[in-house]
Amino acid sequence: MTESLRHVTILGSTGSVGAQAVDLIATHPSRFRATAICAAGSDVAALAMQAARLHVPVIGIADPAKAAELDHRCNEYYPAHVPRPSIVTGGGAARELAELDTDIVLNAIDGIQGLRPTLAALGAGRLIALANKESLVVGGALLAGYVRAGQIVPVDSEHSALAQCLRGGAEREVARLILTASGGPFRGRSRGELVGATAQQALAHPTWSMGRAITTNSATLMNKGLELIEAHVLFGIDYAQIDVVVHPESYIHSMVQFVDGAVLAQLSTPDMRLPVALALNWPERLPGAVSGVDWSTIHSLHFEPVDHQTFPAIGLARTTGTAGGCAPAVLNAANEHLVAAFHEGRIGFLDIVDKVADTLHTWLDDHHHTTPPADVQEVETAMAWAHSHAEQLIQ
Repeated sequence: MTESLRHVTILGSTGSVGAQAVDLIATHPSRFRATAICAAGSDVAALAMQAARLHVPVIGIADPAKAAELDHRCNEYYPAHVPRPSIVTGGGAARELAELDTDIVLNAIDGIQGLRPTLAALGAGRLIALANKESLVVGGALLAGYVRAGQIVPVDSEHSALAQCLRGGAEREVARLILTASGGPFRGRSRGELVGATAQQALAHPTWSMGRAITTNSATLMNKGLELIEAHVLFGIDYAQIDVVVHPESYIHSMVQFVDGAVLAQLSTPDMRLPVALALNWPERLPGAVSGVDWSTIHSLHFEPVDHQTFPAIGLARTTGTAGGCAPAVLNAANEHLVAAFHEGRIGFLDIVDKVADTLHTWLDDHHHTTPPADVQEVETAMAWAHSHAEQLIQ
């Protein structure tokens, strides 16, 4: 591999972050080349078009029933002079592709399905650009050694911002990390006003266009709670030194306060292409990744404290992270189950975090001495319990 060309494997290529990475690689052919791409298989045509666009030699698809269709689509879309790709199918496709020889693996898989591919990539010695937050929240203890080795580059805009700001001082000089939150679609509402909140209202995010689950998590502020746990895992800062502040304009993505009182903030337009580009090109910046800020349009920036009474998810996540062990896995799994139940019309909006809290506290009552999980199986067992308990609370 040449020094100037960076080879990239994309896991979850048809999702929002993955698709932006495909665009980035296609528009910067002198800097990036795709080693492989992989997706679950919900949009076979999109996967084949991405592969043909990038001339990818290897494609992974989790659904084996879609392999024949993918092969047909590739024959249709690939230019005549480009060799047809090999296709890897099945539930282990992402893990297999994660271990391929490449410079960096972007894990943009949605949900807990991304944990095993993350571990596979890291175990193979790959640098990983991590957009799969569940890997850090649920498997944080399993990733600790790789974090210390510098194998993980964050893709979330908040943690990318922190990584950039932390380059402005020595580790011993860091006093606090400050995550910013837009406040979501229900910012300023009281708990009483959210009793009848609908799924449609919860999905009306004021800033970002995202998937259903993460947008709902932004409405409950659970997303920010999960990001708090991520920040602890990534940067090794105590939970007591990580704050969250509401910043509705979403221009400042995170801040770092140093021991002398100085604060460095990362400010840019709310565009995920920037952290994706930085992660794939890390530690260097990619010229022209996004347009610069138009200062003539920004007249003021606002900050306000989190309303923890209406939005208790951040405090719950802090309790979870402090408890350690498999508690973060329980929190994440219960939340995942209850968000789905909300969209199925089985519970109300406020029930999501309330029942997550019930599930977590039941777990902690039965596990007084939490120790780091020994392996993925232990994490998955805790998650299965959380799904089961959350379902019992619904019925």
